Amino acid sequence: MRRFCLVAFALAISAAPVRAQNSPRQAPLKVVASFSILGDFVKNVGGNRVEVTTLVGPDGDVHVYTPTPADARKIADAKLLIVNGLGLEGWLPRLLEAAGGKASIVTATSGIAPLKLGSDADPHAWQSVADAKEYVVNIRDALAAADPADAGFFRQNAQTYLAKLEALDGEVRQAVDRIPLSRRKMISTHDAFGYFAARYGIEFIAPIGVSTEADASARDIAKIIAQVKAEHIPAVFLERISDPRLMRRISAESDAKIGGTLYSDSLTDEKGDAPTYIDMVRHNITTLTSALAN
Repeated sequence: MRRFCLVAFALAISAAPVRAQNSPRQAPLKVVASFSILGDFVKNVGGNRVEVTTLVGPDGDVHVYTPTPADARKIADAKLLIVNGLGLEGWLPRLLEAAGGKASIVTATSGIAPLKLGSDADPHAWQSVADAKEYVVNIRDALAAADPADAGFFRQNAQTYLAKLEALDGEVRQAVDRIPLSRRKMISTHDAFGYFAARYGIEFIAPIGVSTEADASARDIAKIIAQVKAEHIPAVFLERISDPRLMRRISAESDAKIGGTLYSDSLTDEKGDAPTYIDMVRHNITTLTSALAN
C-alpha cells in the first residue's frame, strides 16, 4: 500500500509541470500599447495573462505626445509593443532608438485599407467598429505567437470580445438610422472620424486635419462658418482632447448649436464617460443622435 502511495505521489509530481505551463500563476506577458484605446483592446484579449502598460494614458493626445525616459524603459522590458501605425505615433522612431530593447513591434492596423486625406493616411481606423475588429484579430495573433502556451486562452477571449464588437456595430447602425438624412452632417475639431463617416454615413467637417498638431487658418474657419450657414448644419461638437475655443467660435458665428463632446483619440479614466472602447463608441453615438436626430 505504501509503495502504491509513493508511486502515485511520484506520478503527481511528474504531471505538475504540465499543469503549471497553462496556469494563470505564470508571469504574465509584458505588453506595451502606444495609447489607451490599444491598451483596452489588449486587456480584453489578454486578460490576466498579460501585463499591459500604456504610453499615452487616459485623456492623452497621442498626436503631440512627448516620450519620457520611463517610456523607453517600459519598452526595453516588454515582449511586445502594440502600435497603431498609419503615421499616428510620429514620435515612435526616436523612442525605439532610446529603448534599445528587443520587443516585437505589432502594427494593429495591419490589413486595414487606410483612408487618405490629401497625401496623409488617416490613422483613426478604430472609429469604425468593423475596423476595430481587425485590430483585435491582429492583437490576438500577436499574443498567441508570443505566448503559445496561452494561445487558446487568447483566442477564446478574442472570440468573446469580437462578438461584443459585432453587436456594437449593429447598435451604431441602428442609432444612425434614426437620424434624418438631411441632418447627418456635423462639425468636429479635427479629422478623427473619417472611418466612422465611411462606415455609418454621417459627414464630418473639420477645420483641422488628421493631426491635432495642425492649426486652422482664419480662412479655413471663415469657410466652415459660411458652409454651416449655407447648409444649415445643425451642430458642432467639441473633442475631449482639443481646445474647445475653436468650436465655440464656429458655433457663436453660425446657427449651429454645441452638440456635446466626442471622444476621438483617447479613453478616459475609470470615473469618466469612456473608460473602455465600447463605452467610448456608445457615448459618441448617443451624443450624436441626441443632437442630430431632432
